[in-house]
Amino acid sequence: MSRTTKPNAPTTARIMAMLRLDRPRFPRSTALRVGAPETHLLAVQSNLAATYQLVGRQEDSMRLKQDVYSGFVKLHGEEHDFTLIAANNYASSLNGLRRFEEAKTFLRRTLPVARRVLGECDDTTFRFRWNYGRALYGDDCATLDDLCEAVATLDDTERIARRVLGGSNPLAIDIEKALRHARALLHARETPQPAEDRAEEVD
Repeated sequence: MSRTTKPNAPTTARIMAMLRLDRPRFPRSTALRVGAPETHLLAVQSNLAATYQLVGRQEDSMRLKQDVYSGFVKLHGEEHDFTLIAANNYASSLNGLRRFEEAKTFLRRTLPVARRVLGECDDTTFRFRWNYGRALYGDDCATLDDLCEAVATLDDTERIARRVLGGSNPLAIDIEKALRHARALLHARETPQPAEDRAEEVD
C-alpha cells in the first residue's frame, strides 16, 4: 500500500485515529491475530505506546514509537501520512524524556518532509513545528540562537494555527503556551544581569 494506493476512506480514518490515540480502545490481541494487515499492527503498536505513556513507562513508549516509525518507513516510505504521524509521535516522546538533542536532530530531518508533503496548514505539520520549538527551548543548554529560532518557529506556527484552527482549538492553545514560554526564556537570556548578581557569582 503506497501513497498512490491507499486503503478505503473509512479504513484510513480508523488507522489515523489509532495513531493519534491518547488511550487504548481495543485489545492488542485482537489486532495481532494471524493475518492482520501490517498497517493495522503498527497502528496497534502505536496505541500500546500511548498506553505505556499513560502508566508512566516512558522509555518503553518511546522505543515502541520508534519501532512504529521505522515500520511505516519500511512499509510506505518517509512521505506517507501514517509515517509522518508516527514520526511526530516519536519526536514528542523524545521531548518528554528530555532527549532534546535527539529530538532536534530527528526533527530537522523529518520536519521539512512534513512541510513539503502536508503543507503549512496541516494539523500534523503544526504538531511537528510545535515539537521542534519545544526541543529548541527545552534544553538547559539551549543557546541564544536556539531560543531565537524557537520563538520564530512557534510564532509563525501559532499565527497559522490560530487562523486555520481558531483561537479556541486545544492545539492552537498549546502552541500559544509554548510560544509564551519560549519568549520568556529568550527575554531572560537577553536581559542584562544586575551587577551585584554578577559579583556574587564571582565570589
